[in-house]
Amino acid sequence: MHHPATQQIHAGYAPEGPHHPVAVPVHQSTAYRFPDHATAVALFRQEAPGFTYSRTGNPTVAAFEARLAALEGGVGAVGTASGQSAVALALLALLPAGTHLVASSQLYGGTVDLLTDTFGDLGIAVTSVDPADPGAWTAAVRPETRAFFLEAVTNPLATLPDLPALADAAHAAGVPVVVDATLATPALYRPLEHGADVVVHSATKFLGGHGAALGGAIVDGGTFDFGADPERWPRLAWPQARFGGRSLVERHGRSAYLALVRARFLHDLGPSLAPASAAHFLQGLETLQLRMARHTASALTVAEHLAAHPAVARVHHPGLPGHPSAGLAARDFPHGTGSVFSFDLAAGPGAVGPFLDALALFQLVANVGDARSLACHPATMTHCRLSPEQRVAAGIAETTIRLSVGLEDPADLIADLDRALAVAAGPVAASAAPVAAAGAVR
Repeated sequence: MHHPATQQIHAGYAPEGPHHPVAVPVHQSTAYRFPDHATAVALFRQEAPGFTYSRTGNPTVAAFEARLAALEGGVGAVGTASGQSAVALALLALLPAGTHLVASSQLYGGTVDLLTDTFGDLGIAVTSVDPADPGAWTAAVRPETRAFFLEAVTNPLATLPDLPALADAAHAAGVPVVVDATLATPALYRPLEHGADVVVHSATKFLGGHGAALGGAIVDGGTFDFGADPERWPRLAWPQARFGGRSLVERHGRSAYLALVRARFLHDLGPSLAPASAAHFLQGLETLQLRMARHTASALTVAEHLAAHPAVARVHHPGLPGHPSAGLAARDFPHGTGSVFSFDLAAGPGAVGPFLDALALFQLVANVGDARSLACHPATMTHCRLSPEQRVAAGIAETTIRLSVGLEDPADLIADLDRALAVAAGPVAASAAPVAAAGAVR
């Protein structure tokens, strides 16, 4: 097996005739001509590999899926139209009506919307628990629980869950672990190596890296044995008329879960990844390690500066001494924890608008993982629909600012932040004391 730096360039594609293009071609086609009727029948019965219609598969998308699966160490992947659709399909495949999900209380706001509103309408119960308290996850398990869901690096506070401990708790309860690794990427952290069973990504973010295309992906580790308890997993382990009267476990073995995601949920709901977007993500993956190294180093430099700034009350970055996740960062993230983190202004909620409006290089954007540096106010933007209780559980204050540090020179970014902090703090900044330790309130 090649090193990830090699896989991110070569995995999933070999140039083919007649022209042998080095870059993966964009197959901009909705459908595919069958050589004969017998082939069409076999493909529609899912008895032979191939493409029938681009809603469920496309050669360019397949190359992206194979490359990402190789980087994550999975048995395969399914591309989707967005990160939100990747989360939705990954969980819907595991959660029929009447079942239960244990989920982290620190999640992206759009994910909270999905779990709170849409899943509630579908008859799926969700219990939110502290990602830093493995015992709370065990206590939340019910007989109808079918999955654990969490983020590898939480959005927006960059908390690091103890994934091996949570995976042990999930597997003891007989359920798989689904991890959103968008902020980590396989360049920094591979959840399947730490006990996860399924990994989801918003490819829109760091995998693409330039804020130019929407997309998502689901990667299956092939590690969870759905056939061990057929009564609990009838969709996968029981014969289905839709799949020729056989079970997906029988037909697809370790890839049964992905077969369900693609053949039922991607097919029925239709959030397909566009071929042009897949090509964009393939190009993004080629430079992923290089970009993530710079993103991560620059973010830590910025966080260290903010931790000593008199206008900052708290910095939420696990790479700083004193942060509650510092030990997990040292243990599980040897290459750093990425470039998305948050901090709290010392001057109070009234300083948020002036601070954001004074930024020049940091752009006020509801996105992360761009080459450009971005800023956001979670309480009024990405997490605005959370209840006050949900925001407290997530650790989001009215003064919390989320940063996504880009590829610019960190000195320029620090200067930009300093100018904006001076505007926001006014005369208060000169007399305020610096932060004693990252993650601690002054």
